[in-house]
Amino acid sequence: MSNTGFNAKEICVNLPLQPGVYRMINAKGEVIYVGKAVSLRKRVSSYFQKTNLGPRTQLMISQVTGIETTVTRSEAEALLLENNLIKSLKPRYNIIFRDDKSYPYVILSGHQFPRLGFYRGVLDKTHQYFGPYPNAGIVRESIQLLQKVFRLRTCEDSVFSNRTRPCLLFQIKRCSGPCINQISQQAYQNDVRNAELFLQGKQTEVMEVIAVKMQQAADRTEYEQAALLRDQIQVLRKIREKQFVDSGKALDADVIACVLMKDGSGKVCVNLAMIRGGRHLGDKSFFPQNADDYTPVSVVEAFLAQHYLNRNAPPLIILGEKIKRETLQELLTEQCGHKIAINSNPVGEKRVWLEMAIENAQLALQQMMSRQASQEKRLSALQQELQMPGLNRIECFDISHTLGEATVASCVVYDNYSMRNNEYRRYNIEGITPGDDYAAMREALSRRYQKIVSGEGRLPDLILIDGGKGQITAAQEALQELGINEANLLGVAKGEERKPGLEQLIFPSPKKPLQLPSEHAALHLIQQIRDEAHRFAIQGHRGRRGKARTSSSLENIGGVGAKRRQRLLGRFGGLKGVLTASIEELQQTEGISRKLAEKIYKELH
Repeated sequence: MSNTGFNAKEICVNLPLQPGVYRMINAKGEVIYVGKAVSLRKRVSSYFQKTNLGPRTQLMISQVTGIETTVTRSEAEALLLENNLIKSLKPRYNIIFRDDKSYPYVILSGHQFPRLGFYRGVLDKTHQYFGPYPNAGIVRESIQLLQKVFRLRTCEDSVFSNRTRPCLLFQIKRCSGPCINQISQQAYQNDVRNAELFLQGKQTEVMEVIAVKMQQAADRTEYEQAALLRDQIQVLRKIREKQFVDSGKALDADVIACVLMKDGSGKVCVNLAMIRGGRHLGDKSFFPQNADDYTPVSVVEAFLAQHYLNRNAPPLIILGEKIKRETLQELLTEQCGHKIAINSNPVGEKRVWLEMAIENAQLALQQMMSRQASQEKRLSALQQELQMPGLNRIECFDISHTLGEATVASCVVYDNYSMRNNEYRRYNIEGITPGDDYAAMREALSRRYQKIVSGEGRLPDLILIDGGKGQITAAQEALQELGINEANLLGVAKGEERKPGLEQLIFPSPKKPLQLPSEHAALHLIQQIRDEAHRFAIQGHRGRRGKARTSSSLENIGGVGAKRRQRLLGRFGGLKGVLTASIEELQQTEGISRKLAEKIYKELH
């Protein structure tokens, strides 16, 4: 099973019996697999002694031309090193889960009047954090509910400290107005404590506290206050009724289910359900790469390592697969600073949670397969129309600007039946005549494909250009200047009245434009990719334009340096506040004289 020039037996004999990490290397010098072992010699030798290896493993072993090892002090240390190497190297034969950015939290700041807000990043002990949540939408929904019930402030500190009049949130009863002393510190802290209990899943306790206050207010004949408290109880009751999982206990847990497609395709889905304070906050489905020929146990082990190492974990992790958990438990306990228990045999309500996660994983897998089948149909139709049987990878370009201002070019990538957003790129276009889309397109393609000339990367099977004959010509010229003549170009020109379904496909050759029927599967794929390029370009343009408009106004005024800008923006809560300030108000800022205040006012108006 070994390759020519590669003596597996000789290498294995010389390996130590200590724990560590091994790396399989192919003829190109690429690491194609990373694994850990309690005993390096025994684990690596097993690959070359077993006769019942799966097809995928056999294929991997046939490509191995070298093995590198790193000895570690313990199995736990090997697990950490393995995880780091998989994330950095992304070996072809390892199960790889997409490394998402950190999960969002609800934050209650540690200020005198704590701020309620959305947070993503490193946790700071000076503030309170609740979560994590599976997605940002659920966090924002929770914040809106808390605003409605407890009326905590959500504004930034710079705005809060400089506010002199109530904001709109106060007017619509979404904030109690601590910035203008509309509520005492004690009363505000009571609302904060109730919000904490709510976020911990203790809605019943919150309602009991509010019910007592409501009765006390009624006894004092403060009927308006009693009515407000009554409304809070009603909202909380509705929230509790919506919870489809509620243990009645303030329990934090993650529930992990793994499902394999039964048709032999090797497709896998891992569903992660988050329980916080006994409440089901939502779930997230993962579809790992390179999971063919692996068992559910191997997939779950890979997920646990890649997901939780270097990330905070709840006290309880519930699984549907029996894994070797001792080392991982110890490692996570040490990392998080509190005991972590991994339960692979849940009972009672925990079993119900697991069954729900399994059902959601099955549903997500079916939906993913359905989407893939649809994409396969669309790509096959496009291959037939363009007579390109090998068509797979498509890159699409679009230009966005406002009357020539802040021009941004986008490049989006479609590969293996899906959009690859980690490969998207934006290009800020400078040094051209404002509004010259042809020049912008020429520069975008030059910057995108100049590395190919030096041997880096590869051309896509098809380059889509959002535009007509002029944009196609500009793109063709850019590629020819780079010495690239074999690229396949296709323009997507908007039809009459710019209606979807009336697009014309423009070829760089004298060939007549092609117009597909509006219901054609190939046209639907082109529209999907084109629209994504358009969205990505507009998003980048708006960000660039907004940044330019909010930063240049003060920076271009002589005598207003970084410190004075900071003082002005801090005092008035941002550039909008500075724009609405009078000369007298500007003059009251530290370091701003009457003369300078007049100058600032004149420049901004």
